[in-house]
Amino acid sequence: MAVSRVPVLKRCRSLDMDPIYLGYDKKSNRQSKRANKKMSEYGLQMREKQKAKLIYGVLEKPFRNYYAKAERQTGMTGENLMILLERRLDNVIFRLGFARTRDEARQIVDHKHVLVNGSCVNIPSYLIKAGDVISIKEKVQDSQRYKDIVAVTGSRMVPEWLEANIEALSGTVKQIPTREMIDVPVDEIADCRVVFQIIIFHCLAVMVLQSFAAYC
Repeated sequence: MAVSRVPVLKRCRSLDMDPIYLGYDKKSNRQSKRANKKMSEYGLQMREKQKAKLIYGVLEKPFRNYYAKAERQTGMTGENLMILLERRLDNVIFRLGFARTRDEARQIVDHKHVLVNGSCVNIPSYLIKAGDVISIKEKVQDSQRYKDIVAVTGSRMVPEWLEANIEALSGTVKQIPTREMIDVPVDEIADCRVVFQIIIFHCLAVMVLQSFAAYC
């Protein structure tokens, strides 16, 4: 997975977003150079897309796949997209307070510390379902890492669609979240517009290349 070398606070500042949504309590005192610049409609739409990708740690190709899946579902595509992203296992670990950030949650899942309904799952993008029981393996619960994590996350609010036992490092998915339960500062309607435009552009580019290849 590609890793951005741009500091988190700088990325948040460029997107006019509070780092708290990434799990970081500190804020930058600097002002973005773009703060007073008027953005085009496309620029605003692109910013919303970048926000969603940054918050959930999803790269471009997987993000398009989520969009395609959301589009096939009934209801509003934008709301479906946000719900799919929120159902990712790494996000649920973060929401339950078993990790300080989603980046750390991905590491925890990758290191095979997470059980879903008693079975080890090491896929950060795994989509949870209502009724799933998420827990940290008992053999690692007493490690200093999780003591440090709980010291930071113990006072955080857990979303209403989840139930957490922070002492046992276990939680239950009470229901699939609705869009109203997801507290991320993303305009998913604008987000979907720009994703749709990119997909159309990509399809047209492929068609042109295929036509050119056939002509040659």
